[in-house]
Amino acid sequence: MTRLFAVVGPSGAGKDTLMAAAAARPGVALVRRVITRPAAAGGEDFDGVTPAEFARRRAAGDFALDWQAHGLSYGIPRALPDAPVVLMNLSRQVLDRAAAVFPGLGVLNVTARPEVLAARLAARGREDATDIAARLGRDAPLAPCGSAVTTIDNSGPLADAAAAFLAAIGVAP
Repeated sequence: MTRLFAVVGPSGAGKDTLMAAAAARPGVALVRRVITRPAAAGGEDFDGVTPAEFARRRAAGDFALDWQAHGLSYGIPRALPDAPVVLMNLSRQVLDRAAAVFPGLGVLNVTARPEVLAARLAARGREDATDIAARLGRDAPLAPCGSAVTTIDNSGPLADAAAAFLAAIGVAP
């Protein structure tokens, strides 16, 4: 039986880093999102498509879940990886819809202190200081979803957050 987890949190919290660390363990797989962002933009491993291609795939029913955020479209493919533990990076705002689509969904809320988030976003080089300040100023609470939520603070050493993340998904460190 597959245990499916939504990984959520603000940009810069380290969701992709923790997910990659978990995926290095046997039996853990990541969902590859489809995003209307050029693949060369970096970050997570995703399928970059044009808005027209995204719309075509959405109309064809290719996505189990899709949403818009930050001027981009995001989609979770219908076909999920076949593994005991599957992780997917979701927006906090779609958790209620995700819980309806994926019964039994667990939620991992990855956080970090504001100054840590700001430093990580600046290091990415994708946004200027004004955009970073606006991103940090947005209040994006978790949408009510009826799922159990485990919060992991990734402000300190990565090893500590990775151990907490692995424990939350039931995988040995």
